[in-house]
Amino acid sequence: MQEDIKVWDIGVRTFHWSLVIFFIIAYISGEELELIHVYSGYAVLALVIFRVVWGFIGTKYARFSNFICAPHTVLQYAKSLFTSKPLHYLGHNPLGGWMIVLLLISLIAVSWSGLEVYGAEGHGPLAKSSIIAPAMADVDREHGTGKSRQEELWEDVHEAFANITLFLIILHLCGVIAAGFMHQENLIRSMITGYKKDS
Repeated sequence: MQEDIKVWDIGVRTFHWSLVIFFIIAYISGEELELIHVYSGYAVLALVIFRVVWGFIGTKYARFSNFICAPHTVLQYAKSLFTSKPLHYLGHNPLGGWMIVLLLISLIAVSWSGLEVYGAEGHGPLAKSSIIAPAMADVDREHGTGKSRQEELWEDVHEAFANITLFLIILHLCGVIAAGFMHQENLIRSMITGYKKDS
């Protein structure tokens, strides 16, 4: 008989679903609703900072040491996916663990570049400390946008990382669906309740 085991603590679950909500809000509000976009972006950054800290001091399955695996372990797990009995992990599997790392890095890049855009507009904590040379702050009259070259550069970087993050999220969802199917478990429910079946 399979036993229910508490895997995801309240911090991980709250982070996960809050991030889903605020990333969606930030993504769809980027063009028209600047203040909503900015504050949802701040929320995303705060959540990511929390998750990084929790990755070092949190509960067993929340810690990076529990799911960041060496390349040979990741390869071994990937090979097992093509067998009749793929390896099973209670927490993040080795591929899922590295996906979490990539998502956090991408979200940090999105947040930082967003702060740079806001700073180039004269707002936020980076308003007077952009890492791009001040010479780039001249208005780009050639294109008639009324924006500085610095702002346009950071907007392009911000949009690129937002789309990279969206792509990683889609891969993450595909992985969740595939892993749920292979191991006959409802991973979405477990991220709501915190419990998984011990197989």
